[in-house]
Amino acid sequence: MKLAVVILNWNGRKLLEEFLPSVVAYTNNAELYVIDNASTDDSISFLNTHYPQIKIIQNQGNYGFAKGYNEGLKHIDADIYCLLNSDVEVTANWTKPIMELFKKDASIAAIQPKILDYKNKLKFEYAGAGGGFIDEFGYPFCRGRVFFDLEEDKGQYNDTIECFWATGASLFIRQEDFVRQKGFDEDFFAHMEEIDLCWRLKNDNRKIYYCGQSTVYHLGGGTLQKNNPKKTYLNFRNCLNMYLKNLPKDQLFPIIFSRLSLDGISAIVFLFQNGFGHLWAIFMSHMHFYRDFSKMYKKRGPHQIRNYGSKKLIPVQYFIQKRKKYQDLE
Repeated sequence: MKLAVVILNWNGRKLLEEFLPSVVAYTNNAELYVIDNASTDDSISFLNTHYPQIKIIQNQGNYGFAKGYNEGLKHIDADIYCLLNSDVEVTANWTKPIMELFKKDASIAAIQPKILDYKNKLKFEYAGAGGGFIDEFGYPFCRGRVFFDLEEDKGQYNDTIECFWATGASLFIRQEDFVRQKGFDEDFFAHMEEIDLCWRLKNDNRKIYYCGQSTVYHLGGGTLQKNNPKKTYLNFRNCLNMYLKNLPKDQLFPIIFSRLSLDGISAIVFLFQNGFGHLWAIFMSHMHFYRDFSKMYKKRGPHQIRNYGSKKLIPVQYFIQKRKKYQDLE
């Protein structure tokens, strides 16, 4: 099977300088690509000078994560894509167990490795951790990470299991599945697009896996910091759009209405903790959700699975019942 490791870049010269050495050193069974979203820094000249073996695909604009990958991957021929963030350090033999999984089970569409924190390598990292899931109301969480609490890696997730979503920080996906789903939803721009893609794959009776025998370290916030109101806006808007596209029809409006109400509570919390900019971001995410409702509804596929949520409402368990770890969740 032919593997292509593909890094999306936008003005990330410093990240490329810091993280590419591990990718080059530990990836000897794949072709390496950088898709550049029309960077205005010296990323391209840096790559040409220091890494001439890496193939460069130049997009015509800053298309964000979703469209950036969709456009760039059209020019890459491989059986498996590994979509790797530019702020990820990889480890020896990181691709081998994942490729073996793909070979063993043709029903697996996507796989993620174990994601640990680059700054504190004993802990899991926010984006993906030990495999992604959603609760009965569609709130995403991970083994090793529930909201803001990160577990220490003690080998508790060194297994290989089927999960609900795989992180976009290090997403291995079959080309045929990516193409069949028409890639990421470009209306998302960035954030939650990988969960939406995995949900669509699950609706299409395809499997998503976590492989604990492969480890990478993710810096996180390399392009958009978590305290940026734009990140808040994208997360809240895209989550609602994801529900609209993927929830079973009889659960669609009850859950969306409940989520809109819970978002109102979140907006008040954000106001006091993070300032008015985040409250406004949530308000605008709702306004744009209403504006684009018809457009996003038309994207619903022919089938929606019913057994999507693996746990009871996570915000209640986390904030009220103080359940901070995956193994404590009901």
